[in-house]
Amino acid sequence: MRTTLDLPENLLNKAMRVTHTETKTAVIVLALEELIRKSKISDLKKFKGKIELDINLDEIRVRQ
Repeated sequence: MRTTLDLPENLLNKAMRVTHTETKTAVIVLALEELIRKSKISDLKKFKGKIELDINLDEIRVRQ
């Protein structure tokens, strides 16, 4: 999909250097994927301590 954006050139260049991406499109796609990943992690953190799992890790990992 084609979209016209007005982005700060210095910010875009810095992001490309930091992420070792060669194109503006690639760095924007990477940024969007990372934003989604972080959002999912944040959503999962809401369940911390609220889910009881009856799991024996030693049994699962075949430890004696």
